[in-house]
Amino acid sequence: MKKLKNFLTFIREQGVFGFAIAFILGGAVSKVVSSFVNDIINPILGLALGAAGDLSSAYIALGKSKIMYGSFINVIIDFIVVALVVYFGVKKLKLDKLDSPKK
Repeated sequence: MKKLKNFLTFIREQGVFGFAIAFILGGAVSKVVSSFVNDIINPILGLALGAAGDLSSAYIALGKSKIMYGSFINVIIDFIVVALVVYFGVKKLKLDKLDSPKK
């Protein structure tokens, strides 16, 4: 029973619940960003680049192989959007200034 109490104290003091919630919300935000990139940005870029309306299907034929550069660009855009959301989220919540020394 004492080990369970110590474990619960550890979870409470170390903020494990907050970490778990952030992990779950991060997964949800990632799905939203992926949908945004796949369903809105890719068709627009695909039309602009002449990839038949969907950037993720764009490829270069190299013999019998296909180099799926559209899918790669899709992942890069997805990463950039997630990185921007995290950056501006941290700035907005002022989490970048939590441990900085006062001047």
